[in-house]
Amino acid sequence: MADFIFRQLINGEWVDAADCGTWDLLNPATEESLGLMPYGGGADAYAAIAAAAAAFPAWRDRSAYERAAILLKAAEWIAARQDELAVLTTEEAGKPLREARLEWLAAINNLTWMAEECKRNYGRLIPARLPGRRIMVIHQPLGVVGVITAWNFPVYNNVRAWAAALAAGCTVVGKPSEYTPRSSMALAQALVESGLPAGVLNVVNGDAAAIGEAMLKDPRCRKISFTGSTRVGKLLMDGASETVTRLGLELGGNAPVIIFPDVKDLKDVAEKAVFYKYRNCGQVCISPQRFYVHSRVAEEFLDRVSTLTEKVRLGNGMDDATETGPLINAIQRDRLEGLVADAAARGAAVLAGGSRPADLPKGYFYRPTVVTGITDTMRLSSEEIFGPVMPVYPFSDPDEALALANASEYGLAAYIHTGDMATAFHMYEHLEYGMIGVNDWYPSTPEAPFGGVKQSGMGREVGPEGFYDYTEVKTVYLGGL
Repeated sequence: MADFIFRQLINGEWVDAADCGTWDLLNPATEESLGLMPYGGGADAYAAIAAAAAAFPAWRDRSAYERAAILLKAAEWIAARQDELAVLTTEEAGKPLREARLEWLAAINNLTWMAEECKRNYGRLIPARLPGRRIMVIHQPLGVVGVITAWNFPVYNNVRAWAAALAAGCTVVGKPSEYTPRSSMALAQALVESGLPAGVLNVVNGDAAAIGEAMLKDPRCRKISFTGSTRVGKLLMDGASETVTRLGLELGGNAPVIIFPDVKDLKDVAEKAVFYKYRNCGQVCISPQRFYVHSRVAEEFLDRVSTLTEKVRLGNGMDDATETGPLINAIQRDRLEGLVADAAARGAAVLAGGSRPADLPKGYFYRPTVVTGITDTMRLSSEEIFGPVMPVYPFSDPDEALALANASEYGLAAYIHTGDMATAFHMYEHLEYGMIGVNDWYPSTPEAPFGGVKQSGMGREVGPEGFYDYTEVKTVYLGGL
């Protein structure tokens, strides 16, 4: 394996935590230790912010072409080590190796796309109503940006924010999840070894509350990009009110899937539903979660997905035969068990799965599960699942399905499957979600904005909108011309 560095990065130096704290990183598939990681806190965060603030003026003044060259070189660094990097991610996140490879491919694509997008930061000229005047609008980098991310996509969650911020001319303090720090550290190493100046990117691993508080209280940190729970997002909003820190929030999701009887191929829809539902063991913010299936095809759909679900190969992500891996920790597994047990106790029918696998006593595994007969009194009907459980609800009236889909505090992604474009237009125009997949299961790509509405967050990552979210708009008036 390549010589990867698993330490914090502050001002260009790979360092331990200021108080010498450590975190025993566990493999969620085996519960074995992957080694002690540095585990810091507020002191580390303040040091990283100071380094980023000192590095900002010189990085801001570099041309877009110079910044782009470093991002492109980092993409090449990753491409040369993609298989080894995938092993790091699988070991700490549990996902199958093929999914980890695709996540590192996403890093390559995001770095490449933002390297090109920063060269298109054009601004505009506004025709003035007064003679002798010119009005220009320009976009300039915000300054220091704090990036706090979740464990489910330890590469993608970071790279989409880091790449955009760095391309725009900002400096970054990244705080990865303590459950998956090595992927973030390797991503930082890719950038450092590609010529990123000291202090432009810093990575601190440790106490999320203390690090987040430092980002909120230090006025040099101009924005926080956060991927995680709605509960923590609201706490950040409360804290940001004191310093008017800009926030970009990608919070919880509870994505509805509405399947109409006129789909071209129900067998294909069922197969893809199973594949995308159990991707990354269901630990995906845009994972299809609530399946509303027209009553004319609901029985067939349930039969197909139940049969397919029982065949999903559960195991260690390092095994090529594995189709889905473990949950990230015992807390997540136990919470999921509680959701299913609550539904079953209240009368729901568990058609597949519904328990821990007897043949995998070690690791945080839970069998892929299909549940139907769900009512409003069950936690499964309202809480974000974030695991390998597929709840299926029959419906008869399209407007009923639309109302049920919108009856959620979340608004990240939604999915429609229909053979009728009039139905598709009606549904996607009225669904209260930031991203809609119409006969499509994967609403994510570097060139299009990613983000939600309602309590799923604010702001956008990736796409042109994601780039400009790391800039300030400045209007310049030139008079006396």
